Amino acid sequence: MKITSFNPSIITTRFDDTVALFEALGFERRHGQEEIDGRDIKSVRMKNADGFHVDVTYVENIPQDKVQIRMNVDDIEETVKMLEEKGFKNTIGRIVDQGSSLNAQMMSPSGFIITVVHHVK
Repeated sequence: MKITSFNPSIITTRFDDTVALFEALGFERRHGQEEIDGRDIKSVRMKNADGFHVDVTYVENIPQDKVQIRMNVDDIEETVKMLEEKGFKNTIGRIVDQGSSLNAQMMSPSGFIITVVHHVK
């Protein structure tokens, strides 16, 4: 397994406000997705001039914002298996195919989340 990027990801019901905040901090929208997994979920990847990334994802009806780690990898199946061996649980129960990428949201035994992403080439 090779990690190709690693950055914070914010899950919020206040998508536009959160994106505007990071734009004010110098981040620019790079690309995004809508209707993720057939649901009203959208996400945008942002990057600043120094090469730092942050993802902002809209999810309806969450009680408060959440921050997780996004980890891009070259082999999602291997990564999910390794995290499961460390006690992580896939909160969605499967690897989600988003067309251009695959992802799995993995929660640690203590509750922090790593979203594992593999870009389909």
